[in-house]
Amino acid sequence: MSIKRSLLSVPLRISTLAMVFFLVLGAQAFGANPDVSDSEEAIAAGKSIFNANCKTCHKLDQKYTGPALRGVTDRRSIDWAKSFIRNSGALIASGDAQANAIYKEYNNLAMPNHEFLSDSDLDNLLSYIEYGDKEAAVADGGDGSSASSSTGGSGVPSEYLTIILAVLVVVLLLILIVLGLIISVLTKYLNSQKLDEEDQEFINQKFNFSKVLKSDAFVIIVTALVIALVAKTAIDGLYSVGIQQGYAPKQPIAFSHQLHAGQYEIECQYCHTGVELGKSANIPSANICMNCHTHIQNVGGKDGISPEIQKIYNAVDNNQPIEWVRIHNLPDLAYFNHAQHVAVGGIECQTCHGPIEEMEVVYQHSSLTMGWCIDCHRQTDINAAGNEYYDKLVQLHSDSKNALKVKDIGGLECAKCHY
Repeated sequence: MSIKRSLLSVPLRISTLAMVFFLVLGAQAFGANPDVSDSEEAIAAGKSIFNANCKTCHKLDQKYTGPALRGVTDRRSIDWAKSFIRNSGALIASGDAQANAIYKEYNNLAMPNHEFLSDSDLDNLLSYIEYGDKEAAVADGGDGSSASSSTGGSGVPSEYLTIILAVLVVVLLLILIVLGLIISVLTKYLNSQKLDEEDQEFINQKFNFSKVLKSDAFVIIVTALVIALVAKTAIDGLYSVGIQQGYAPKQPIAFSHQLHAGQYEIECQYCHTGVELGKSANIPSANICMNCHTHIQNVGGKDGISPEIQKIYNAVDNNQPIEWVRIHNLPDLAYFNHAQHVAVGGIECQTCHGPIEEMEVVYQHSSLTMGWCIDCHRQTDINAAGNEYYDKLVQLHSDSKNALKVKDIGGLECAKCHY
């Protein structure tokens, strides 16, 4: 019996080490390309760019609407990352395998173009992605998931994680090899001894993979994994209910913001007349369109009347409104005032609507969830210079060393949006 116990303990240790080996092998440790600057100036500049353009859809250390970003320059080249950020659609259309894999993984949700970012801006953005807010990632990890992809408080630079992981894998392999040799030597030794038939059968038994597959432990593990996967999929689906990010319906007239707001630089307020006056920005009537299209009947100097512009003429002649399809819908329980944000707060249209001047077809750029709005209120500084509206609030906040933010003037109060 003592022989059985000693031999039984050996396979148990090997199986445990094998399990640890494959778990470690499947783990990810993200480093960074050494060409990415880790200077504080670059990280600070990159954070501003990230908050203005990327934060809506991305987090550094975990998946969100888009993939987790930290380690992107280790997984892919810097040039590839810059190309994807500038114009992911062009990279996808070129047939790039990695770009198309990301596109399919995230339900064919296209990332907006950022061609307005300079090469220096992209360098700073990549610096923040790789080296920014690591301490916060560890603190927020809770379960350790974020801490594993960031070295925040450990003092170990992230670029060394891959090397450390490789060394650990080699050590585990060596341990498995040594244990295998020990078992082989012990088996030969015991076979040279005079043993009864039962012990001899036990020593020379072979590993039966089919028994493992049929074992209760294996069934329980597989069942638990399936349940966890189904539960995660269900929870992710529930979180996406009511979120229309990326929604780009077909409109009755193919109006191009890229042409009007981008190429011809027509101010948003010219068409959306209520944006600085009240709650709604207003959809322009056909009469506003006719201010220009009484004279402009086609595009690019072409002869005749454009079929799309003819639709405007038909609406005016028949005294019928153009039935535009609404894209940005907030629930009835939430109150939002455009004038408060644009006229008083000085918020640019692109903050919520994205690079509207680049959109051939308008889509919902931001998630517009309550969490998204609250994050903005927590981080946005109040631009109080020359604005009498904020004079008393600035005076009350004068004792604080921190900048006055929206959250400091009631931006997190429930009644501000729900009443």
